[in-house]
Amino acid sequence: MSSTVNHSVDADGIGWIVFDDPAARANVFTAAVHADLRAALAALAVQPVKAVVIISAKERIFIAGADLKWLTRLPDAAAVTAASRDGQSSFDAIANFKAPVVAAIHGACAGGGFELALACHWRIASDAKETAIGLPETSIGTIPGWGGTVRLPRLVGSKAALEHILKSALVSAKEAKAAGLVDEVVGAGELKARAKTAAMRLAAEGKPARATPPAADAASFAAARAGVMKKTRGHEPAPLLVIDLIERTSAKSVEAALAEEAVAFGEATASAVCRNLIHVFFLKDAVKKLTVDAWFPKPAAPTTAAPFRKVGVVGAGVMGSGIAQWCAARGYEVVLRDVKPEFVERGLAVVRGVFDEAVARKKMTPETAATGLARVKTTTAWDGFDDCDLVIEAIVENVAAKQDLFAELSRVVRPDCVLASNTSALPIEELAARVSGPGRTIGIHFFNPVSRMPLIEMVLSPHTTRETAERTLAFTKALGKSPAICRSSPGFLVTRVLFFYLNEACALWEQGVATDEVDRALRDWGWPMGPMRLIDEVGVDVTDFIFGEMAHYFPTRFKSSTVCRKMLDAGLKGRKNGAGSGFYTYADGKEALNPAVESFRLAKSSAIDAPALTDRLNRVMIDETKRVLDEGVLKSADEADFALLMGTGFPAFRGGLMRYARSIGAASS
Repeated sequence: MSSTVNHSVDADGIGWIVFDDPAARANVFTAAVHADLRAALAALAVQPVKAVVIISAKERIFIAGADLKWLTRLPDAAAVTAASRDGQSSFDAIANFKAPVVAAIHGACAGGGFELALACHWRIASDAKETAIGLPETSIGTIPGWGGTVRLPRLVGSKAALEHILKSALVSAKEAKAAGLVDEVVGAGELKARAKTAAMRLAAEGKPARATPPAADAASFAAARAGVMKKTRGHEPAPLLVIDLIERTSAKSVEAALAEEAVAFGEATASAVCRNLIHVFFLKDAVKKLTVDAWFPKPAAPTTAAPFRKVGVVGAGVMGSGIAQWCAARGYEVVLRDVKPEFVERGLAVVRGVFDEAVARKKMTPETAATGLARVKTTTAWDGFDDCDLVIEAIVENVAAKQDLFAELSRVVRPDCVLASNTSALPIEELAARVSGPGRTIGIHFFNPVSRMPLIEMVLSPHTTRETAERTLAFTKALGKSPAICRSSPGFLVTRVLFFYLNEACALWEQGVATDEVDRALRDWGWPMGPMRLIDEVGVDVTDFIFGEMAHYFPTRFKSSTVCRKMLDAGLKGRKNGAGSGFYTYADGKEALNPAVESFRLAKSSAIDAPALTDRLNRVMIDETKRVLDEGVLKSADEADFALLMGTGFPAFRGGLMRYARSIGAASS
């Protein structure tokens, strides 16, 4: 009997194959697990079974796909191709089994797990929220390699299969049924019984005959290619490989198509892009297990951090309102304060608008949105703050104003209430200089827009206690955000590194490099937005302010460019808060270069090509990140990579800034 795949035959002649790796929380495929599966199938093949059911013993996982650590250890494309052929042989043994095979799916059925299900003759899934089905391989830079590009098009048609694979998303059982990915959806409690019923029926009727889906035309493949190129600018080869592969093999025999799939899978999985995206996957996974242990001595006995239940937010601007909405949407009671009734009303309108947008995007039901909105109370005084567990300030970026606010808060709230700042650049210990009980102060830096940006920088001052840090970390995870823990320092990580980069871009611009030349070079390299366009989005006023802060805190290294100050003097504020022009104009929804800024240059032209330009800007970021790490602001290069990926849009296919630096030999220079 296998240690990862068990088999048996019941009294009615139904064979059972049960995936249950005793050494792991999840079932995943490796070469050894494939061998176990083939052994189980071979053992059942010599018994008089009428049908077979494949099921998992895990509570939340059917099969989560391939073991990515195993995949990345394969040395080259030839080894990956061989692994593909090995897995294909396992699933061929299912597809060609003498009796019908039923997949009984409960929990995650991803990648290789769904490819196994596709090889089965009937698929039945539980309606549990844990059940998620699909082929997400292109999100990590590879393609389905165990029959997914072959069997899915023959099940639902090439066009639908392409759409599913390129979307790279898992879908619910209900959605899977509607798309033809599974045949039945049943309650979780009846899955096993219903799977046996299906097996008995198929034993009597035989393997089901399925209609041949319509073939996709050339225009569908061309449209898919155009969509991929627009999204990836050609940097990620896997989506294009999938399109070519399905177009080339959809009319071939299954055997011939599988052979071509294996070669393409080897090419994609052995690529640097795939290795980088898998590295990013592991960076994200590591955050789920993040603790504060690296920052504080371990306590003598395990502790349980008391959870926050009620949150106060001071400042009803864009950031404060966004924070209030996000907290309320996740079940927290919220009191939102500003100094004038019109400010509070405007903030509440922002909160309402974000809820309405979530409903429009079908991320939330109208009832859930209404319940969330009802959790937000407003005030222009301190009503409701006396029983807050956490207060987050989101007022103007001014040290004196924040110090005054924190001093007042420490007199209003309970002694155990945590006081947090949403500052993006100011050291927490400066802001909390007049707080009684400074151990309860911390930074919780959300990114704008709060409803879309996943990162939170959790900033520890020299006074922050372990208890405060633990409660705050639990809070950020409960919000569904991805935290990066930093030591308090000017600009922390993301603001500091990003604005050194933006300042260097402005310096290049001042020396005559054209606006669109700078932005196009960085977009072509992989950034979602060029630096000049990003300044317009962030706001010229915010950019100029942070340039001033960086020059204040790093006077020997940060020479602030002048263009943003000149733009502000001319009334050019970028695109923020409805402003209509910055480096670009945005009239009538059309984006165009703004000739009004040209007079702010220090030189009229500059000869620098795109590779030199991107290298110069990247190295500014690399050098500043190395300084941040040397200063102990973060604990590791991986944590810096994660934060910059989530907080700046650094291109994931390059694996992270410092991983990229190592690839070009710049990490230790």
